[in-house]
Amino acid sequence: MATMESLIGLVNRIQRACTVLGDHGGEGMSLWEALPSVAVVGGQSSGKSSVLESVVGRDFLPRGSGIVTRRPLVLQLHKTDKGQTEYAEFLHAPKKRFTEFASVRREIEEETDRITGKSKQISNIPIQLSIYSPNVVNLTLIDLPGLTKVAVEGQPETIVEDIENMVRSYVEKPNSIILAISPANQDIATSDAIKLAREVDPTGERTFGVLTKLDLMDKGTDARDVLEGRSYRLQHPWVGIVNRSQADINKNVDMIVARRKEREYFETSPEYGHLASKMGSEYLAKLLSQHLETVIRQRIPSIIAMINKTIDELNAELDRIGRPIAVDSGAQLYTILEMCRAFDRIFKEHLDGGRPGGDRIYGVFDHQLPAALKKLPFDRHLSLKNVQKVVSEADGYQPHLIAPEQGYRRLIDGSITYFKGPAEACVDAVHFVLKELVRKSIAETEELKRFPTLQSDIAAASNEALERFREESRKTVLRLVDMESSYLTVEFFRKLHLEPEKNPNPSGPNADRPNTDRPNVDRYADNHFRKIGSNVSAYIGMVCDTMKNSIPKAVVYCQVREAKRSLLNHFYAQVGRKEKEKLGGMLDEDPQLMERRTAIAKRLELYKSARDEIDSVAWK
Repeated sequence: MATMESLIGLVNRIQRACTVLGDHGGEGMSLWEALPSVAVVGGQSSGKSSVLESVVGRDFLPRGSGIVTRRPLVLQLHKTDKGQTEYAEFLHAPKKRFTEFASVRREIEEETDRITGKSKQISNIPIQLSIYSPNVVNLTLIDLPGLTKVAVEGQPETIVEDIENMVRSYVEKPNSIILAISPANQDIATSDAIKLAREVDPTGERTFGVLTKLDLMDKGTDARDVLEGRSYRLQHPWVGIVNRSQADINKNVDMIVARRKEREYFETSPEYGHLASKMGSEYLAKLLSQHLETVIRQRIPSIIAMINKTIDELNAELDRIGRPIAVDSGAQLYTILEMCRAFDRIFKEHLDGGRPGGDRIYGVFDHQLPAALKKLPFDRHLSLKNVQKVVSEADGYQPHLIAPEQGYRRLIDGSITYFKGPAEACVDAVHFVLKELVRKSIAETEELKRFPTLQSDIAAASNEALERFREESRKTVLRLVDMESSYLTVEFFRKLHLEPEKNPNPSGPNADRPNTDRPNVDRYADNHFRKIGSNVSAYIGMVCDTMKNSIPKAVVYCQVREAKRSLLNHFYAQVGRKEKEKLGGMLDEDPQLMERRTAIAKRLELYKSARDEIDSVAWK
């Protein structure tokens, strides 16, 4: 079996590593919280600081009246080999070693003031301190602000509640061991520490009671009823402590000497002599260390299970945001092409209906194009006045004899020209849909999120290709319109010629002339021009039906089909010719994502190392 020192020392190292990495939880329990630690609880002036200094064997904590501890102090004790120099390290100053413990006190005071200011305010942001010494046992102790009953000058009215809530946040955790400090010269029934411990740990499984200031009790009184468990029984034995006197503190009496004097006090005391072997700060440190080792051993299976679960979650998170990219150009090129293929797959899903968005293209063909065609100003172009004007201009000095063919052609050409606007608008509308689908596809490609430069490059290449497709599509639809103008459907007009004129409406002075002369007169009557306009309108209606079908086909062929087939073909050719440095530049990740991956990788390394070390130390 592993030694107690090695197991608890391992927990200390893991907890410190968790602290450095900021692994204090979030959702679920963190590794720090899963590992047990000792929370020191007591009222103001109960002797908490003296107990901690006795356990450490050094005078290092700030002293004074009122609230002295205004931020939690996470104190990790690391036992070193005999003969090694004692030193302390703060997490906020990791490269600085403190060998003078008076400097440690000043640093605690200055670091407290840095957050709370030179006031009596409190803060729940902990100070992290590690002490390396051959005179300590491996322990993690959390010194908390002393519980108080009233706010004094300079403190907010909520200070009593604020301190209690802070202390509760530590002692309520199921893996927290409570060190409840109470002064012996006060009635145990009024102890703030015991009252709080009873609320959060009613069975007393996690609570250790400590009586301080035994030497300051009134003459004729003693604390044997408490220490022997008759006044208030705990599952763990009470421990009595004799703190240094104020005179000893003023004289800077060495803590090692103070420990010896404490032992002598209990050994020679008529009231506590029979308990001497289980009293004092040295015994308290060993008792806590032994209990901590027992708790750790009991919880190793659940700790390992929690570690394995977290390792799986971290690996899944790394897979989601992407593993680090290799530095050789071949791997970089492969990565870029894989990202492009992932984007292209999602883009095609949008077009083919696997994802929303492609239906908007059908909306252009089914709604926007017919609506635009319906709004074309054919009524104005084929009005009686305009038809008469166009036909007359087409005849020139020689009026047409039978049918105004040139007039027809001019009216038809002028009408067909109007189709160019809706045709180009259809091309542009589909282009904008495709651009939006490119943007959405890039945003939905998880693999691309870590590479903002590559995102921009793919977006630029895609939009450049879409512009080429749009230009080709525009040329094609305009050709379709021009083709309708270049060759008229003759059969349509032949049928019109064979149909007799209906409802002639002769007017003017020649109305009563014989019918044989009437057709010649009707060539210049309003009804004749209305008939021409009606014939042209019917033909344009036939062309319009053709355009409704041919324009979408041209747009799909030139834009949608090409976007599916060759959106990134030009980009692939460019990437293949890039040098290694430029490829690396395209894989320039978002700095925040890189930091996130680094943090996850460090946490993953920590958890794997912790699992291996706990396994090896606990069961070897």
